[in-house]
Amino acid sequence: MRLIPLRLWAMAVLSGVLQVLPFPIAGPVPVWRTTFCWIALLPLIWAILANDKNDNPLTLRQAAAIGYLCGFVWYMGNCYWIYQTMYLYGGLAKPIAAGILILFCLYLGLYYALFSTLLAAYRSRFGRQAALIFVPFAWVAVELARARITGLPWDILGIAQVDNPMLIHLAPITGAYGLSFVIAAVNALWLLRIRLRERRYTRPLLTTAGVIIVVVYIIGLRLIANPKPSPTTATATLVQENLEVGAANTGPQPTTQQFLDSFSYLSHYPSKKFLLGTPELPGTQTVYLLRPRADETDDTIPAATNLIVWPESPAPFEDIDPQFRSAMSALARSAQAPIIVGNIGFEPNPANKSGYTPYNRASFIDPDGAFVGHYDKMHLVPFGEYVPFKEFFFFAKNLLNEVGSFEPGAHRTVFSTGGHTYGVFICYESIFGDEIRHLTQQGADVLINISNDGWYGNTSAAWQHLNMVRMRAIENHRWILRATNTGVTAAVNPYGRVVSALPRHLRSSLRVHFGYEHDLTFYAAHGDLFAYACALVTAFGLAFSLKSKFT
Repeated sequence: MRLIPLRLWAMAVLSGVLQVLPFPIAGPVPVWRTTFCWIALLPLIWAILANDKNDNPLTLRQAAAIGYLCGFVWYMGNCYWIYQTMYLYGGLAKPIAAGILILFCLYLGLYYALFSTLLAAYRSRFGRQAALIFVPFAWVAVELARARITGLPWDILGIAQVDNPMLIHLAPITGAYGLSFVIAAVNALWLLRIRLRERRYTRPLLTTAGVIIVVVYIIGLRLIANPKPSPTTATATLVQENLEVGAANTGPQPTTQQFLDSFSYLSHYPSKKFLLGTPELPGTQTVYLLRPRADETDDTIPAATNLIVWPESPAPFEDIDPQFRSAMSALARSAQAPIIVGNIGFEPNPANKSGYTPYNRASFIDPDGAFVGHYDKMHLVPFGEYVPFKEFFFFAKNLLNEVGSFEPGAHRTVFSTGGHTYGVFICYESIFGDEIRHLTQQGADVLINISNDGWYGNTSAAWQHLNMVRMRAIENHRWILRATNTGVTAAVNPYGRVVSALPRHLRSSLRVHFGYEHDLTFYAAHGDLFAYACALVTAFGLAFSLKSKFT
């Protein structure tokens, strides 16, 4: 392999760092930092399309190597929290935890190598300028591959613009991939050279056009920055348990009855303190309800609610436990409201030594106290809920001490009561937009996300996770009610705005107002059609490039 100039390696690293900046790093990402995404791919694209020391275009292998380094840096910066999760909560030794993080980055960095190889192939056939046109198509195609092949579309590029009031209007049509397409296209346009014949009025016309675009963009942002408020016709109580998880859970262990009593109390008496917006973000207002409003209750009467949601949590709740079932039925009857609760589900299976198959489950209890349905989590978290290739990763068994080894569910389920339908997805499943939309297709007029983000600690992961949940709200035009173990517990409106939330790491509950929506967005109806179209364009371009080499 010919030597790759040092400056190109440096540009790959720079691009990886710039791609980290638009996403949460420790707390919620400020809006100003999301602007880095508009130049984040620029150094990588420039490096791939540059020449080597002998002034020759980079070979496919050289381009792949540069992209691989960029991808490694990006994943190391964006998913650094895997290290803390593995050693602090999973109980692994620090060297092993670091090794898992490195292997993770080396594995998923291959997608960046794929993107870079595609771009180099286009250059070899079509030339440098024409290759830039393929950038957004190839980028979206590779993001789609991340979702379909590896099953980890964590923080695709479009998520960085979840707070952009203009771009999010694409999401109900194209999903987050449409935003990724626009971002990648803008990065490519910085390098695109358009030759125009010099005329007397060429420069004034281009200047005027640029000014008009900027003015229209600013006016457009102002006009749609504050969309019409979504009507709220119902209330829900979201419980945040704030329990330690995994190896960090070293204190005295309450009994199952103590857990049930505590969470039942929180279900009846939500906190009078909550946030109007995203926690820990500058400008988020804290509200204290010192006196009950007309629609609130006092501290001696349980708050009226239309729904109670308990999160996915490490509490020892099992649906075959009579004590648990009795407590949940009693709570539903006393509140006269349905309940969605995270628990471990068991189904008889004579093939297992225990006689049962365990599932990460969301159970649904109707207002009469009957257990009328459940949903079993379909996408399990590797090294959290199961160990892939157990023989190879024998050292990771400590990770399963808390949550056990679950089996994935077989199908999605919605729950109906009182003329309304609820669609539930659990934790990690929120990153799969094309799957969440099926809940809307099945008639869900509000979406429920239960999660145990305690495994993330105080890293960026909880905030990254919240932003992906917000994108699901936009794509489906649905309210999302999110109950988590340690936060962020929140109500997200159909425009992706966090309208109310609880502070993190606080045992509390939140009474939220929400509405039922009944429309079906294009994305909910057709899924990743746009992303597949980009993949088709990418494939045709690649096939044409390869054909020219062998003919």
